[in-house]
Amino acid sequence: MITGKTKLLGVIGYPVEHSLSPLMHNAAIQAINNQQDQQSLIDYVYLPFPIKPEDLNTAIAGFSAIGVHGFNITIPHKQAIIPLLSEVSDIAQVVGAVNTVYRTNKGWVGTNTDVAGFLAPLQTYNWNWHQKVAVILGNGGASRAVVAGCAQLSFAEIHVVGRSEDKLTAFQQSWVNSPLPVNLKIHKWDELSSLIAQADLLVNTTPIGMYPNIQESPVDEAIFDNLSPGAIVYDLIYIPNPTKFIRQAQVRGAIAIDGLEMLVQQGATALELWLQQSVPVDVMRDSLCEHLGLSK
Repeated sequence: MITGKTKLLGVIGYPVEHSLSPLMHNAAIQAINNQQDQQSLIDYVYLPFPIKPEDLNTAIAGFSAIGVHGFNITIPHKQAIIPLLSEVSDIAQVVGAVNTVYRTNKGWVGTNTDVAGFLAPLQTYNWNWHQKVAVILGNGGASRAVVAGCAQLSFAEIHVVGRSEDKLTAFQQSWVNSPLPVNLKIHKWDELSSLIAQADLLVNTTPIGMYPNIQESPVDEAIFDNLSPGAIVYDLIYIPNPTKFIRQAQVRGAIAIDGLEMLVQQGATALELWLQQSVPVDVMRDSLCEHLGLSK
């Protein structure tokens, strides 16, 4: 029951109607309360807030005025929000983007849970990451969280593949003074054929293969044949599930991780931050699987 005492959580973006975050966060809140007695219930609701770029400053001031407890940020506000915050965490500064904001008595504090979300499924594998090679497709904002995650795991080599030489060079330069030790090399797309054979981890951070273009993949079949069967192939896309990229990997015996797990894990990390308690990750995952018609 929503009352005048209910604390507000949410996600801001434009558009934001497609976001699955309200579904999984509210499912987790309900599950927590189902395990509590009446005196221990948590009184929160998670809502989507469509905010145009030109309205961001006004909206954040409004959030302060009405006492919003915390919120997530999606496209196009992940960088634009930074000047409006009182403090930005070290990991958000490294990535150059904020996806989670919480309140303190000093004001709004921004952090980035995408890195933790990306790392969570990888950390279930007991690998010597410092001996491994990562190949990352794409050099946009999502790629930054992946590079930071691979650097935290101390990968021996991190290779980023893109189509624009100028953008690749700028991407590489942005890591030069990073507090994270990043052994980063950049490559044009035509180098992927020889590069993929070295990959212990292959990550798609591009939108290629996302709904409705479900028959597309960032990697041609012939190039995929060079992949080591024991490699991990990770797609940040979660609709469709599986993507063509993931299907290509599975046929070749690779370990496949889809974007749904990263979505769930980054959301769980944010919710734990706001609630200051553990949250039911399985409930969050199951709510999305049910919504998307996927097997749990």
